[in-house]
Amino acid sequence: MFKRMLSAFGVGGPSVDTVLDSPHAAPGQLVTGQVRIQGGSADAEIGQVVLSLVTRVEVEHGDHEYGGVSEFLRVVVQQNVRVTAGQLVSIPFQLPIPWETPITAVGGAQLPGMTVGVRTELVIAGAPDKGDLDPVLVHPLPSQDAVLNAFGQLGFSFRSADVEAGRLRGVPQELGFYQEIEFFPPAQFAGRIQQVELTFVASPHELYVILEADKRGGMFSSGGDAFGHFRLSHQEAQVADWASSINGWLAQIAERGGAMHGYEQHGHHGGHHGRGMGMGTVVAAGAAGVVGGMVMGEMIDDAFEDFGDFGE
Repeated sequence: MFKRMLSAFGVGGPSVDTVLDSPHAAPGQLVTGQVRIQGGSADAEIGQVVLSLVTRVEVEHGDHEYGGVSEFLRVVVQQNVRVTAGQLVSIPFQLPIPWETPITAVGGAQLPGMTVGVRTELVIAGAPDKGDLDPVLVHPLPSQDAVLNAFGQLGFSFRSADVEAGRLRGVPQELGFYQEIEFFPPAQFAGRIQQVELTFVASPHELYVILEADKRGGMFSSGGDAFGHFRLSHQEAQVADWASSINGWLAQIAERGGAMHGYEQHGHHGGHHGRGMGMGTVVAAGAAGVVGGMVMGEMIDDAFEDFGDFGE
């Protein structure tokens, strides 16, 4: 990112530039880097250097939905920093990525609509001076990747992704929001199921996989939502036959209209080898339709341009 002048000091004041060692991360990992403060024409005192992780969250209010910015991790990396004129002060940092952080990249493709960033904030004379946002590409854990690949094998097509404010029933959550990745169903379920939403809630040891199918109402049946609930260790989830489990769950809903509440999937070595595309290809194809030929960096910048003071 480009250096940004600190407005609190006026012309000739210090500038700040936060540099990430890598923009790539996964839940449970660390993002590392340096906050570089370049002294201006006079000495300066900075009370606190604060870094936070933020994402865009959709909030439902009555019949309306509006977007805001949610800060879900906040770390004071240094206090009482004195920057002499012309001096470069470099402050190293480590930011832990919470296990429930939304996924923003799959198979090397940016998930349209998804943004997570590191925000730099300097507190000067008690007032915050917000810096720029540095985008972070949050990749799936291997256990999450196994589920996503099954969606690709079964012939699902990516529709959209967003982050919803709120909590899921029966699932332990640390953060006050959850990600929904929406798919159009495979051809054999078209006409009976409109879409399937996938939500991950991860912890250091477990992965919850929540599926929601939006059923079409027919002449002899009512529509509505049906839910599937899977809870496995990360190790179990990596080797489970997700394609068979998801396909079986969908078939039951489509045929009998039943919802599988609290269904427990136990890991085993599956022998399913789908002929469909991998999830990265599915998401990339869906993303191409949404963002056309946009450069990834531009897309992220556009997504963050209205982050400003939203949701403070």
